This record gives sequence, structure tokens and C-alpha cells, in this order.
Amino acid sequence: MRYEFRVAGAVSEPLGEAFPELDRTPMPEHTLFYGGVTDEAHLYGLLMRFQSLGLSVIEMRQLPDRPT
Repeated sequence: MRYEFRVAGAVSEPLGEAFPELDRTPMPEHTLFYGGVTDEAHLYGLLMRFQSLGLSVIEMRQLPDRPT
């Protein structure tokens, strides 16, 4: 499964490094994190990590799988 997380504001490099399994793209008013999520436990763990670091997830969506 692939997911995209839209986080409010700019995310610093050190905070971004707390998510090594996700790619990151800064946008004008938010930051996009995206990448593979192995299972539901991993998904909830990512959400808890965002929260524990004070990052506000404003949108989350599952992305289509990449063609193999």
C-alpha cells in the first residue's frame, strides 16, 4: 500500500528524517510525505509519530499502487 500524508506547514530537515521510509516534498503551505506502508500497524505508527513530533496531518489518502 502507498499513502500520502499532507502535513501543515514546512517540516524541518531533522523532523523529516524521523520518517526515513517516506519521501518528502515541501509545498508553499504544507509538506507532503508519501511512500509505502506495510500494514495497518505501520500506518497507525506513522500517524502516532507525526502526532508525537507535533506535526498536524491535515489530509491522508491511499495512493494507487505503482505498476509492476
